[in-house]
Amino acid sequence: MPLPKMPSKPATLLAVKDYPKAEPGKPRLTVASAKADNDVEDLISGEAVPAPKAGARKKAALLASPPAQAPVAPPPAPVAKSTRPGKDGVVAKLKDNDNGQPHPAKHKPVEINIKSSASQKADKAGATKVFVLDTNVLMHDPTSLFRFEEHDVYLPMMTLEELDNHKKGMSEVARNARQVSRTLDALIANVGDHEIESGIPLAKLGNKDAKGRLYFQTKLNAAALPEGLPSGKADNQILGVVRALEADQPGRAIVLVSKDINMRIKARALGLPAEDYFNDHVLEDTDLLYSGIVQLPDDFWDKHGKNMQSWQENRNGTSATYYRVTGPLIPSLLVNQFVYFEPRNGEAPFYGQIKEINGKTAVFQTLRDYSHAKNSVWGITARNREQNFALNLLMNPEVDFVTLLGQAGTGKTLLALAAGLAQVLETKLYNEIIVTRVTVPVGEDIGFLPGTEEEKMSPWMGAFDDNLEVLMKSDSEAGDWGRAATQDLIRSRIKIKSLNFMRGRTFVNKFLIIDEAQNLTPKQMKTLVTRAGPGTKILCLGNIAQIDTPYLTEGSSGLTYVVDRFKGWDHSGHVTLARGERSRLADHASDVL
Repeated sequence: MPLPKMPSKPATLLAVKDYPKAEPGKPRLTVASAKADNDVEDLISGEAVPAPKAGARKKAALLASPPAQAPVAPPPAPVAKSTRPGKDGVVAKLKDNDNGQPHPAKHKPVEINIKSSASQKADKAGATKVFVLDTNVLMHDPTSLFRFEEHDVYLPMMTLEELDNHKKGMSEVARNARQVSRTLDALIANVGDHEIESGIPLAKLGNKDAKGRLYFQTKLNAAALPEGLPSGKADNQILGVVRALEADQPGRAIVLVSKDINMRIKARALGLPAEDYFNDHVLEDTDLLYSGIVQLPDDFWDKHGKNMQSWQENRNGTSATYYRVTGPLIPSLLVNQFVYFEPRNGEAPFYGQIKEINGKTAVFQTLRDYSHAKNSVWGITARNREQNFALNLLMNPEVDFVTLLGQAGTGKTLLALAAGLAQVLETKLYNEIIVTRVTVPVGEDIGFLPGTEEEKMSPWMGAFDDNLEVLMKSDSEAGDWGRAATQDLIRSRIKIKSLNFMRGRTFVNKFLIIDEAQNLTPKQMKTLVTRAGPGTKILCLGNIAQIDTPYLTEGSSGLTYVVDRFKGWDHSGHVTLARGERSRLADHASDVL
């Protein structure tokens, strides 16, 4: 049945009397019939429409259900002072413009990857498939040959030809192409000609998860493509191989795997099954990405505060209050995750961080209030809840790896630089600040830049220069000479390095900031994070909604990769900064543009 027409005017809430009512001759759609017909009722038209996908139904249910964690006044049950965090163990309420409402992270809509119909039919039947790999899949992930489990892999001759064309050079693509060539050479070693036609076991090199076989194109496949498609183009020849395989093996699912969107569109237009490469995706939906923050429900202290213990300790020169609580919510939490509870009945809010988890028992630590001027970091104070959480991570010497996500203007770079200067120049915990970023231009490249490595990188570090100007103006009492001397001192402790020369280096007692980390692949991120030596702290800053690297998505970015893999480690932390603090113009532009 066709979908109803989209309304031309914005939807409004209907009054109770305006809702459609059941008619005597027209059966009303019930939950059982909706499940049976896989339809739902349109509240405006009263007609049944096709139900959304499973993921959309889940998200719609979450949006439609009342927020279970909205801070409301707790019941007036008497609670002993020793069994519930009071004002003595809680930081002051942060400045918040929306009355303490939580700020969900804003992400651009993400395309949920769906398998082709041929793959879905093969999965239901339990049959193995043949995946025809495009060249860009192998150059994106050199180990993709072994990522298809029990299914077979087919390499067209044109794929090998394009691999040969891209093997020269020192780029990441060239290195991956050479690695694939070495892997293929090891697979076909000591293999006869008849064994190549019957398929080479992919588990030959010790990859036990790869239970399928590798096939090469050993003969010319004459498959007719529509007229007008140039036969000399590599993409069209690969499409011809897929069509010929379907003719040779009519009872088997033949699926083209490509990272090229236009290649997949062209294949689907020709009636050929085509899919994206899923294995490098950390998450299908980045709304499910670990945020590092959780709001405690209203009845948290009633369920978890019965046998609560509290004490105070002095760590890293600051005194903090600790609470040991036990309850059913604890197993769903992670170490170094931030929790908050903001009642609306005038009581002091609770901001804490989870330090230990043992079964259903956890230890909460109260935070230092960096929104107060007495705790400012290089003249910078936290303007919202998430920034206060981020500064608690940045200023904690026991946390070696910090990731900060957020849209433009949330203060990622400013907080990182302020924390770095305070710990390099004031507490002297680190020797110097090292700043690096991926050199991916927004528009057209302006060409080669003159000068040394640091001079070549200086145009890419405009964001840090802007933030340094803000930080260096914080001292209003110093004169022109004092500010000039401060600027020279700060510049001498900040080094700008290029990613191209990081391999093989070891940084000792350094404060390393990786900016625009969303443009890094998981392999490049591993190369950078493993540079850390004793006493080094690494910060990864980025916005996964602004990815400029080809073939990288929000789900496969290196920043998403490290956030997901490092969550729950005792010496790492993550915070998603949700609200912009740059200016009212920038905040409005982020919302409406």
